[in-house]
Amino acid sequence: MRRAILLLALLGGLSGCAGGPGSPSEQQALVDRATLAVQDMLGDDTAPARDAAARLRSARAVIICPRVFRAGFILGGEGGACVLVGRDGAGSWSSPAFYGIGTGSFGLQAGLQDSQVMIMIMNDRALNAVLASQFTLGADASLSIATIGGGIGGATTAAVGPDIVTYTKSRGLFAGVTLEGSILSSREEQNQVYYGRPASARQIVVDMAVHNPAADPLRAVLMRYGSRR
Repeated sequence: MRRAILLLALLGGLSGCAGGPGSPSEQQALVDRATLAVQDMLGDDTAPARDAAARLRSARAVIICPRVFRAGFILGGEGGACVLVGRDGAGSWSSPAFYGIGTGSFGLQAGLQDSQVMIMIMNDRALNAVLASQFTLGADASLSIATIGGGIGGATTAAVGPDIVTYTKSRGLFAGVTLEGSILSSREEQNQVYYGRPASARQIVVDMAVHNPAADPLRAVLMRYGSRR
């Protein structure tokens, strides 16, 4: 019972960092952290960073999670707040749509990890799957997923021409076996806060029907590292 209570408290805290409408300043802070995360992850002169930048140049869209926390002892979970940014045929990046990532787990595990995560969506088929209200990494057998560097739940397939490529940069240690399946959930209430009007993720990243100039630094850093040459 004590472990169950601890798990509920943990997952409540994790979901709290990704859920709720928040305020415009909170949404902008997430966008700013995502901008810094792209610089931090792709600015390293390492083989994984160069590989990730090469993948980004071919990506249809990208999800950026500046801080994903995973913690637990026997019982555990992970969670964080993310933004989804899409690209049109001319190579221009959209403004961001807001997402949350989270999961609960049970297994032999111990530790604490704080990760930056990029999920590069390589084609329209994968993007359409992500644009559903919820998407679980690794649950759709028709989508192949590859990992650069460390991995997160479901990103274990070293496929040729993957539909989704994940890249993580982690601090801390997390060891053991857990149930995989990180869930990405659209946060349309946060979209409305940031744009001042209702807007779905598809309207933002595919139709590019709304724009917030405060997201231009994020779009610029994605152009810097992910422009098609």
